[in-house]
Amino acid sequence: MDAYLRLRAVPPPALRNSATWMERLFEEDSEAVRRRVGRHREEVLDERYLDQERIYAGAPARHAEHRPQSQVVLGGRPVCRTDPHKPRFLVLTAAQARRVAEFLAAADFAALWDFARDELLPRYGGVIAEPRTWHAFAAGHQELKAFYAQTAECGDAVVKWLPDRRRSVMIRPHHESQV
Repeated sequence: MDAYLRLRAVPPPALRNSATWMERLFEEDSEAVRRRVGRHREEVLDERYLDQERIYAGAPARHAEHRPQSQVVLGGRPVCRTDPHKPRFLVLTAAQARRVAEFLAAADFAALWDFARDELLPRYGGVIAEPRTWHAFAAGHQELKAFYAQTAECGDAVVKWLPDRRRSVMIRPHHESQV
């Protein structure tokens, strides 16, 4: 796996608007973060995270005020690092994470899939591979839905990071995404 996207839930009082702090947040293992911030939840999306994003970002919102689908995977306020060649972090406030959780709870995955299907299937083996591809993306949807639901329930913010592939060691949670 070459590229992946990590999402971590962080209690708002522990969150710092500092790229250095966020780097340390992702460098530490799950247990160290759990001890420091009181709890820890992480979701990891593999190299297909851009396609998972397409499923949400391309779908039309039911109402103008319900537009968090663009925040599910790659949305958030950017926090840039001092080295412009390193990927930036993205932060969702607790309120934004709650709206994403509400969107995912109400979302009809089959309708989302139908909207992105024609664009995604050619990259994953075409129509013949659709059942397997659909299942993989549906599983990723369920994992994101569970992550954001628990995050919203705790009132947490979300920090997202696309690690530098040359330097990072991935910590996979027990519920890692199979997308």
